[in-house]
Amino acid sequence: MNRDVIKYIAMFTMILNHIANIFMDPGTLLFTVLVDIGYFTAPVMCYFLVEGYHYTRSKKKYARRLAVFALISEVPFCLAFSEVYVGEKTIAFCGFNMIFTLLLCFCILLAMDYIKNDFLQIFVIAGLFVLSLFSDWALVAPLFTILFARAGGDKQRIRNAYLIGAGLFALMNFSPGADLTGTLLGFIYALLSAVGILGAGVVIVRLYNGKRLECGKTFSKWFFYWFYPVHLMMLGIIRILF
Repeated sequence: MNRDVIKYIAMFTMILNHIANIFMDPGTLLFTVLVDIGYFTAPVMCYFLVEGYHYTRSKKKYARRLAVFALISEVPFCLAFSEVYVGEKTIAFCGFNMIFTLLLCFCILLAMDYIKNDFLQIFVIAGLFVLSLFSDWALVAPLFTILFARAGGDKQRIRNAYLIGAGLFALMNFSPGADLTGTLLGFIYALLSAVGILGAGVVIVRLYNGKRLECGKTFSKWFFYWFYPVHLMMLGIIRILF
């Protein structure tokens, strides 16, 4: 698969995740399946961010583009994911969106490249991790970014990065129950939460050919940027209307 095809798949799995989180009741089988499939998207976005960081001709323009679309996406993000209570507003601040998180990840890559003092580099990266706590995919996306950056183009290390990230993500989603049955169910739920991430690892390590689409490169580039705020805006409007 080329890069653009994988990104289109990631956009589809993201929609499934967002539909489940916005319109479905947590705990149901369909909700769990759609949410877990949707976890395919974020590590793919982090992987291609790292790849794009090394390939881009202008890191300044790349960062500016992320910042602009993070700003554009914030209102649609909050519109889509605001909690709904009787008598309260239909939109409220509910954290920063995923493109903002990717901007923080981009800054982490800059810090790794340009800050030579080890202590200062760790301090700045730690600060960016803390900032991610206020955004989508907090801590996990920055961690994936560092793992992918350290892996370089080595398939074995990329595979290990996905395994480490999936394991930590499952651990974060594990919640022991009040009894043995509840704990077992919590363990199964945690394992299933890592399925999308492991699927992303298989696609990147085994199926990705390192190429882009031969035609429509400009369309695909801007489609991926605009898709995020536009689909969130549409889901948010549907949420309010229905």
